Amino acid sequence: MDKVVVIGGSGFMGSHTADELTKRGYAVSIYDRCSSPWLLDQQQMFVGDMLDRNTLTQCCKDARYIFHFGGIADIQESLDQPLETIQSNIMGTTIALEAALEAGVERFLYASTLYVYSPFGSFYRATKQAAEILIEAYQENLNLNYTFLRYGSLYGPRAQEWNGLKQYVTQVVCTGKLDYAGTGRERREYIHVEDAARLTVDVLSSPNSNHAVTLSGSQALSSSELIEMIFEIAGVTTNVSYSTVESKNEHYEMTPYRYTPKTAKKVVPGEYIDIGQGILDLVAQINQENDSKFSE
Repeated sequence: MDKVVVIGGSGFMGSHTADELTKRGYAVSIYDRCSSPWLLDQQQMFVGDMLDRNTLTQCCKDARYIFHFGGIADIQESLDQPLETIQSNIMGTTIALEAALEAGVERFLYASTLYVYSPFGSFYRATKQAAEILIEAYQENLNLNYTFLRYGSLYGPRAQEWNGLKQYVTQVVCTGKLDYAGTGRERREYIHVEDAARLTVDVLSSPNSNHAVTLSGSQALSSSELIEMIFEIAGVTTNVSYSTVESKNEHYEMTPYRYTPKTAKKVVPGEYIDIGQGILDLVAQINQENDSKFSE
């Protein structure tokens, strides 16, 4: 049974990928600074900081593949804490690369973002670009094979509180209104996290290494379309206010792409969870969470 290490496997995308790997018969070790609340019986948990080279190296011993989801992924947090973001996303990735070299892994799979194509995304984008360059250098000089996994707009169960779609649904369900920081023209290709996890693990079956894969959804929606859908599914009369204040926006509007030599193969699921169903599940989840709070 091939061993796979999932760094950051206690988080949103990492935990779903770990579950999909387990489902497909891999021996999964999760490395994170806190124990996963979704840890399966078949999975092994290693608790440690990303900058703790000794503990991470021990976790990666005898691994065939390493998935790296660790680091700061919230754009606002990266803007507020640039030093911590650089330490986590660049130094943390470098230590993970060293652990991968020592373990002699077949491939290092790095969770990146579509923001690498754009001038947006603050220090989050900058550190992801820097990490990709470092990984390429490790391949060129030390023969460490890699795959970049550039994710689009993810949503679904286990999402962080700052996840965009979760924020919108939570505000609508809990307050009956939505204050949206944008014009409503922004477009995103949303992909359910479970679809993304399946596509992520599918990458292992490809013999090709040392390239990027774009994982995004088949459903492109403007923000205004998405918001109307949320209100309708939640059974709430539409009450939304769009931002009219000029401000520095770290999010792209229509597309993250700007002219750049970076390339990637785009992958979308043939069968996918419809975004309407995904929003319905989020509404049910948030209502359940509210009921639990009131019953305590």
